[in-house]
Amino acid sequence: MAIPEPFGPRLRAMRVARGLSLSEFARRTFYSKGHVSRIETGVARPSVEFAQRCDAELAADGALAALVRTTTASPAAVAEDDNDDGMWIMTMSPDGSSFVPLGRRELLMGGAMLLSGLAVTRPAAAAGEVHLGHHTAMLASAREIGQTAHPQAVLPIVVGQAQALRLLAEHSQGADAKAVAALSSRTAEFAGWMAQEAGDERMAMWWTQRAVRAAEAAGDTHTAAYALVRQALITMYNRDHQRTIALAKQAQSVPGTPSRILGLAAQREAQGHALAGDHTECMRALDRARAHLEAAEDGAGGPVIGTSHVPDPVAAATGWCLYDLGKPAAAAAALDREVVRINPGSARARARFGVRQALAHAAAGDVARACALAGEMLGHAALVNSATIRTDLNRLAATLRRSPRHPDVVALGPSLAAALHPGEPGSHLA
Repeated sequence: MAIPEPFGPRLRAMRVARGLSLSEFARRTFYSKGHVSRIETGVARPSVEFAQRCDAELAADGALAALVRTTTASPAAVAEDDNDDGMWIMTMSPDGSSFVPLGRRELLMGGAMLLSGLAVTRPAAAAGEVHLGHHTAMLASAREIGQTAHPQAVLPIVVGQAQALRLLAEHSQGADAKAVAALSSRTAEFAGWMAQEAGDERMAMWWTQRAVRAAEAAGDTHTAAYALVRQALITMYNRDHQRTIALAKQAQSVPGTPSRILGLAAQREAQGHALAGDHTECMRALDRARAHLEAAEDGAGGPVIGTSHVPDPVAAATGWCLYDLGKPAAAAAALDREVVRINPGSARARARFGVRQALAHAAAGDVARACALAGEMLGHAALVNSATIRTDLNRLAATLRRSPRHPDVVALGPSLAAALHPGEPGSHLA
């Protein structure tokens, strides 16, 4: 990709206008003088993170990041087909390393036996005798397992339950049918999250759409609104700030949406504004998120929507956003306060925010602290094998490469490389 021609001259003009020498500006942004010089002269290409740091230091309100931001296309919408059941039916990959969808063609060629292992052949109980307590407990257990296990290990459990609930719904009537459909929707939504954690965005979108359709069958617009928040999470990790903001706003516009979902949607909107470098709108959205979440009533009759493992999700999201706004020192301080409050047993949540905490310290120039934090988090990251967490691990590795001779970076290198490239012996950070 060609270097955006306006960036270097624009950066130099803004730096000079603020009366900052090249050395002073490099010191403030925690980049080397040579690196800044190469970018200003067009020899090197700026990263989005570099542009965000410059925006924050020069109070440019995202103008510099907009010059270099490349929006990764979000996964294409999966065709809605009432008869397309491909992803309800799952099998192991040939090498046994992952759980993958089995298409209709493969099913017709001999996969029917797999379906019998997942499906409920016929509910024995009459509609009035349907009990959802067991399935509700199963989903709650799967969510807990998901905090300490690879997503590939959780998907078979959740997909099997989703299939069972779907078939159960077909044989239920009245209030029972709505209750089954509602739980089916929640199960499909969680399957979408585990698919995203496994790195399969197409499957994540497919399951999210299934969650919406099951919710509609139950007359539930709440889950449909939350599904928009889930879609916004996918676009956020693709660094598509425009779609992230649009989806989050759409979720907030659904009539009758409960306060908790409104709060989660506002929080996602804030993360989109942070990617865009818009500090003012980000903080406004975070304020709305806190107000909605504080007004939310404790959920009853089903699993909590959204994370239940982060004590103060808005405070943690604030630290997350401050990093994307190019303020790593402030982000590090915020995350220092919040990560210690996350139960160490919640490995996925702990690793998600802990890795970003380490990244913030590295970007703020505290390499020793960053390496110490990363060392603590790599075990959690390996345990949950999250594609989204690896996104920040890659950024952390790139940031630490700016200090290749630092003894802590050298010591951390093999462990960090192993976390980034599991199963590849001999990997190095360099």
